[in-house]
Amino acid sequence: MANNKVRLRFAPSPTGALHIGGIRTALYNYLFARQNRGSFILRIEDTDQTRYVEGAEQYIIESLKWVGLIPDEGPGFGGEFGPYRQSERKDIYLEHAKRLVDSGKAYYAFDSQEEIEAMKTKYAQSENDVVKYDYLTRAHMRNSINLSSEEVETLLKSGHEYTIRLKVPADEIVEINDTIRGLVRFSTSELDDKVLIKSDGLPTYHLANVVDDRLMEITHVIRGEEWLSSTAHHVLLYHAFGWEAEMPIFAHLPLILKPTGNGKLSKRDGATFGFPVFPISWAREGEDFIYGFREAGFLPDALLNFLVLLGWNPGTEQEIFSRDQMISSFSIDHIVKSGARFDFEKARWFNHQYIQSLSPDQLKLQVQTDAKNSGILASSEELESICSMYQSRSYTLSELWNGGKWICMPPHQFDEDFMTKKWKTGWLEAYQSLAERLSNANFEEKDSLAQTLHDFQQTYGFKMGEMLPTLRVILSGKPMGPDIYEMLVATGKEESIKRLDYFVTHNNN
Repeated sequence: MANNKVRLRFAPSPTGALHIGGIRTALYNYLFARQNRGSFILRIEDTDQTRYVEGAEQYIIESLKWVGLIPDEGPGFGGEFGPYRQSERKDIYLEHAKRLVDSGKAYYAFDSQEEIEAMKTKYAQSENDVVKYDYLTRAHMRNSINLSSEEVETLLKSGHEYTIRLKVPADEIVEINDTIRGLVRFSTSELDDKVLIKSDGLPTYHLANVVDDRLMEITHVIRGEEWLSSTAHHVLLYHAFGWEAEMPIFAHLPLILKPTGNGKLSKRDGATFGFPVFPISWAREGEDFIYGFREAGFLPDALLNFLVLLGWNPGTEQEIFSRDQMISSFSIDHIVKSGARFDFEKARWFNHQYIQSLSPDQLKLQVQTDAKNSGILASSEELESICSMYQSRSYTLSELWNGGKWICMPPHQFDEDFMTKKWKTGWLEAYQSLAERLSNANFEEKDSLAQTLHDFQQTYGFKMGEMLPTLRVILSGKPMGPDIYEMLVATGKEESIKRLDYFVTHNNN
């Protein structure tokens, strides 16, 4: 490679919403690139047109922007190694595939799918035997290894459909020095002759991946464990092209496991377990709406802090990492081999810590955005009241607004469970009298409010566990909440009395 600069790529396929595991992969690539003053590249691997989903590329880019993993190169970001969409590089792949054919490292295969299936059936030794198109069976198939050059030329000129397959050598050992997993060996006798160019002229993942990594001068490939088995074919391709010296350093990440620890966290697990598994929401006609971490009220840096520790061990007890600390501390050597269990409560804990660290102005801006999205133009004083009462109680940004929106919006419905199980109609007369007591109280003095409520409690013989939840229901609609005196002050004398009158009037039956 002409360039000695560290270069890493995140190469998702636009086949739907980006799984949170993809964000972790992007994060590890980003951190290593930044730590080494290198480049972080976005490449869209969209050669499988049968699985292409409209809008998925834009979703991927928006997700990366939200979490702040901004590529140095990629679609919409510029760069000297484009195009960065594989669908726009078709001629490059075909040229390289034909180069392999000319050197005897690949071959044209003219077999129909029916012929391939017939071959598999013929050579299967049992019902469960999996027969591959490989160094054994290719001798019985219609390809340029077995056909004469004249026959091959005739078929190509006639426009006959063909694929180009890698000619995997027989009985060799492929060795991969994986930074995380150490030395991994594959026997070529277990590998099939992978298709490199499909019958539609587009490359498969294997060819496009290797060619692009070489031409884009990628120095390190950090990707999911599921790609480890494919790496054997990729190493064979590097050797076939004579690019051994330019082969990148591989690191295959551990799986992110379900909360139970049993199996890989899938895209469907969000619905099963009731938490997001995508960075931002995904809405597409004809599909179920998928909730994202952004819409669930997570801060981007909190999500990244949670994800960086799903597979990476810093070697210390430290859990909270700023972005700069992540960059300086990150090491591929400290990525573990075993899968990391996805603990949503731990993700909430991280988000809670980050919410506590927000400045008053940052917090107000977040709550103001949620208020506007709800059609409410909250005053500065109302926003301050929400933030001061709910910052320490909130694990997500949405809990801030949902918890404190009663300050801006008087409740017209009251907690059904409380009203059914706790509220007693015999209390109405007492709470009717409370309005007059509150009108004489000094809302500027906590002691005055406390004395007013104490006298009210003593007069009617209420227990604290009866009076306080009832007052919270009157003010906010819910029996649980912040300190009652804070709630009364935030609501104000006039509004508190209005809400009390409304509650009494609508429960007088």
